[in-house]
Amino acid sequence: MNIVFDLDGTLVDSAPDLMIASNKMLRGEGLEPLDLATITSFVGNGLPKLVERVLRARGIATSQFERLYDEVRDFYNAAPADESKPMPGVMALLDKLKADGHRLGICTNKPEEPARLMLNLLGLEPYFDTVVGGDALPEKKPHPAPLNLAFERLGPGARLYVGDSEVDAEVALAAEVTFAIYAHGYRKQAIDGLPHDFRFDHFEELGPIIDTLPEAETAA
Repeated sequence: MNIVFDLDGTLVDSAPDLMIASNKMLRGEGLEPLDLATITSFVGNGLPKLVERVLRARGIATSQFERLYDEVRDFYNAAPADESKPMPGVMALLDKLKADGHRLGICTNKPEEPARLMLNLLGLEPYFDTVVGGDALPEKKPHPAPLNLAFERLGPGARLYVGDSEVDAEVALAAEVTFAIYAHGYRKQAIDGLPHDFRFDHFEELGPIIDTLPEAETAA
């Protein structure tokens, strides 16, 4: 089976390092930092959108966006995994999925270079056959093109997408793929209001969900 994962808020709790990078920029502007809950609420549509939301939260003129985005990007790219860590149970799940012969990919709105760096620093990169970043195509999630590209790179076979947010629910629906939603992560709405095929609260639950899918769903 081909299984594609979202990255931030699904496989990795990455908000702490995004907060550090954003607050370094704010301190340089003589402004108060933002707390983790606020930064977390800004995650999901890529770094440019996160920085745009940070500027708005601190009343910074949009004319300063390019300069300050570059600062946040450079701060973040220099240390994308100092405080970030895999979500509980992720490593054991990935071990199982690879042992069972599934092909795994990442589809994220984070640019590919920092995404791969973070995966490498956290010991996750060897599990994945492809990484589609937010700079791979003109479109970003929730447009279905990046997710379709990730699955195309994995080859023929049944498809499952795993994510945590409104963006993930929307892209899975647009791409017409089975969707498993992680009950934690960086979602802003209640799960009940989002389209999904499966819900799991802990990554230990996802392997058994995959194992119980019909043969027609898991055949390559």
